[in-house]
Amino acid sequence: MSENAKKEILAGLDRPLRIGTRQSPLAMAQAEMTANALLSTHGWRPDQVELVPMIASGDKILDRALADVGGKALWTKELDHALGNGEIDCAVHSMKDVETIRPEAFILAAMLERADIHDRLIGAESIDALAESAIVGTASPRRKAQLLRQRPDLDIRLIRGNVQTRLQKIADGDYDATLLAAAGLNRLDMEDVGSEISDEIMLPAPAQGAVGIETRSDDRHVRQLMRAISSAKTFRAVIAERLFLKQLTADCHSPVAALATIDGAKAYLRAEILLPDGSEFVSGSSDFDIGDVSAPVILADKLLGQASAELQAIFGK
Repeated sequence: MSENAKKEILAGLDRPLRIGTRQSPLAMAQAEMTANALLSTHGWRPDQVELVPMIASGDKILDRALADVGGKALWTKELDHALGNGEIDCAVHSMKDVETIRPEAFILAAMLERADIHDRLIGAESIDALAESAIVGTASPRRKAQLLRQRPDLDIRLIRGNVQTRLQKIADGDYDATLLAAAGLNRLDMEDVGSEISDEIMLPAPAQGAVGIETRSDDRHVRQLMRAISSAKTFRAVIAERLFLKQLTADCHSPVAALATIDGAKAYLRAEILLPDGSEFVSGSSDFDIGDVSAPVILADKLLGQASAELQAIFGK
């Protein structure tokens, strides 16, 4: 049997494998990373994968916070529809934008190796260096709460759009500063843009820096193909963070931060929950074996138990 014939059998398809993605520059870069990983791992030809870009609802609504009009589902529903209908074979997501409860028809089959988890501040060298009452744009309740916790004087306003759009708004003087994920900037070859904020100052969003690939739950073959490109360390860390988030019953209005690190067979999870104005926060951490799915749940309950009634209400408790 020829080498090409073997590769076709490996692919298990008589057509290119179709990778669904949002069509923003960052999302396309992440889909290309996924395609390149598949080509390299499986020895495929470039024509054995095909990117299928589509416009997400979240990319269309730019004048309101997504939490007010549908939340994280606005980043995934078009891809979900295409995946469920067999129009694509897998969907690539920024994991921090994926709901914690997903349809049973889909399964998270793989995660690429996690990138930089930090936030970067655009417009100033540090949070302390921001001018009094500076206008800072963000659409993230977490970032807003963390900023106000340190600088209650800041004027936090909604900013929407892709990375390039947000940077242009800073350049145009519409805002004094904004925060962007270092991982996204790096994937767009913007490594020198912005000033890194330590995770001791701003703990990142759960799953920040991670790219996940979903398949149909019943598509065992594509699941196996994706599993071959998955980072076990990233997968375990992100699942721990998402278990913590799920236990909180947090939504897009909920300021939550969490970061898990993996060292051999052990995991270390740091997390915090905040009031939207940053006036109260509760933080904690947990060490546990990587197979212990109860530890993130216990940490979430512990933090909620230490919170005021006002903070508990943010999480529907």
